[in-house]
Amino acid sequence: MLEKVKFALRIQNTMFDGEVQDIIDACLLDLELSGVNITSKTEDDRLITRSIVLYAKSEFGLANTDSEKYKLSYEALKRHLTLSEEYTK
Repeated sequence: MLEKVKFALRIQNTMFDGEVQDIIDACLLDLELSGVNITSKTEDDRLITRSIVLYAKSEFGLANTDSEKYKLSYEALKRHLTLSEEYTK
């Protein structure tokens, strides 16, 4: 998942790997606390992957002018996942 998120953030080095992994972990915890069932198949799930990418784009970088837009998109997708029987516990 780290490489997918780094690609989405346009990061080509390893300097921010720790921070990006922390963001991924925080997103997964946020989804889980919201009732989304996080499993070992998470990395292959396109909606979960998209959620993580949107979360990362909203959280990474200090001069991110689109942060709020990505946060709103993440929250909308998270709501969708929490309402789906396929994604809830």
